[in-house]
Amino acid sequence: MSPLPSSAPDPQAGIRVGLKDLIALRGQAVRLDLAPRARVLATRTGGHLSRFRGRGMEFDESRVYQPGDDPRNMDWRVTARTGTPHVKLFREERERPVWLLVDQGPTMRFGTRVAYKSVIAARAAALLGWAAVERADRVGGLVFDEARHLERRPAARAAGLLSLLERLSELPAAGVRGHASLGEAAAHLVRLVRPGSLVAVISDFAGVRPDAGRWLAELAARGELLLIMVHDPLEAAAPPPGRYPVTDGVRRGLLDLTGARSREDYEQRFAVRAETLELLARRHRAHLLHLATDAPVGAALSQGLRARLGPGAMPPPR
Repeated sequence: MSPLPSSAPDPQAGIRVGLKDLIALRGQAVRLDLAPRARVLATRTGGHLSRFRGRGMEFDESRVYQPGDDPRNMDWRVTARTGTPHVKLFREERERPVWLLVDQGPTMRFGTRVAYKSVIAARAAALLGWAAVERADRVGGLVFDEARHLERRPAARAAGLLSLLERLSELPAAGVRGHASLGEAAAHLVRLVRPGSLVAVISDFAGVRPDAGRWLAELAARGELLLIMVHDPLEAAAPPPGRYPVTDGVRRGLLDLTGARSREDYEQRFAVRAETLELLARRHRAHLLHLATDAPVGAALSQGLRARLGPGAMPPPR
């Protein structure tokens, strides 16, 4: 639900995003760096390096052994010379499948500044998708809400992306059954993602729990995992004491924040959600980004993606 505006010249502004607007974001996507954090396993010709040895693969370099490296790739000469275990890395030209898991469920249809969280998620998905297309990656994904979902396997050029953008811009009259939660949608996606993929999960992660790590672990095991948390400033910091009219476009109600206890509980719920997600990201070596509904999406994504390539982490939302 979102607070009722005092005046709304355009009742759809910030509530839905048009397909033309999502396509137009292609020009901004060139500023996003989707370079892999490490060599990845992939399956087709493209522009990435694989860390798995195969036929026709060319030796690239040696590096210090890390837990999980294949012992069969040990570089015994460098190991003997340095006294430190080293493994060989091999070069092979590969594409990378990019999966966009985009939450458009009920809790995403909320916003008090600029746009609904669902609109911010759609813009973020478009920017990431176009950035992947510019890198000649294959793009696919799963867009879902409680009523229906659209699934597309990664495809070359913009073939897979455009159908996802169309789904993000409008609700089709008919479709397959939706997913009741992010966990349910992610569990479905786990069966589709292949090793070497980049998976970006875009959601507000409402209801995320510390024990919700199975699908996170399975997606992270298949490649690189980005967790993009979308939030509205009103979720992180309660407004001044009062009773606030809210609506979801159909129903209307009152949000009672008159008491100090209710305001503390309100803010604590969001803090727990953010801390839980940060814990899960660290546990499963995922990269966590935060997008606020009142901040430019492209700039926030650009900064967050650069951070994933170096030391440090994105600070939690304020």
